[in-house]
Amino acid sequence: MNCKNCNSTLRTDYSYCPNCGAKVVRKRITNKSLIYDFLERYFNLDNTFFKTISHMIIKPQEVCGGYIAGLRKKYLNPVSMLAIALTASGFTIFLMKKVGWEDIDFSKISYAQTSTGGAGTEKIMSATMEYSSLIYFLYIPIIAIASYLSFNKKEYNLAEHIVSSIYALTSFSIISTVYASILLFFSPQFYIDTALIYVVLMILFCLYVSYKNAPYAVKFLIWRIPLFLFLVFIGYLGISIFSFVLLFITGDISVQDFIPAK
Repeated sequence: MNCKNCNSTLRTDYSYCPNCGAKVVRKRITNKSLIYDFLERYFNLDNTFFKTISHMIIKPQEVCGGYIAGLRKKYLNPVSMLAIALTASGFTIFLMKKVGWEDIDFSKISYAQTSTGGAGTEKIMSATMEYSSLIYFLYIPIIAIASYLSFNKKEYNLAEHIVSSIYALTSFSIISTVYASILLFFSPQFYIDTALIYVVLMILFCLYVSYKNAPYAVKFLIWRIPLFLFLVFIGYLGISIFSFVLLFITGDISVQDFIPAK
């Protein structure tokens, strides 16, 4: 038999083509095989997804350090984690708009008020959601730079810190999707009101991962932790400013939204 992808000659006992690496398919597509193939290729749930998530909670240094050292089969790779996290984020946004949006009183959201009250806040939040993926990507280099400058005992380069920041951010995002889904069904107002707490918890989890990747003695943490938090805070302000500028440029918001009513 021949490989259907590269036409190389195959032995009958081959499961994968030795020339191109493609999986040898002998059976027709069924509903069961289609579902399994989707899960295996996209989520890789069979042996690595849940292991990656659980180990990122209890021993993130093994996941991040393992990938950096060349261990690429035991855990899900960061690109796949990023794809899953973006999908989960999209699902959260879908639930917010389709399930919880009508039950949210935007006039009560103190951290995002405008001169036009709840209507202006709703307008800003709706527009911001359109760029949520871009904003999510911007957090990756910020966490990586903060970790590189604060926790670099193992002398990882910046690219290796980017790998760790992807693992940290995506793991937190995937886990928090469960929490977000429950709240958006039962208490969307509480979910919106506590959005800033979510950001704080995300940053603290990234700090935890950075520390586990470079476990300094307690005396060195006195200045490393504040430095990490300061750098992330500066990055957070930068993202906030960038988001507002982007919304102004695209016309999603205008100066009139911030001029006090006479």
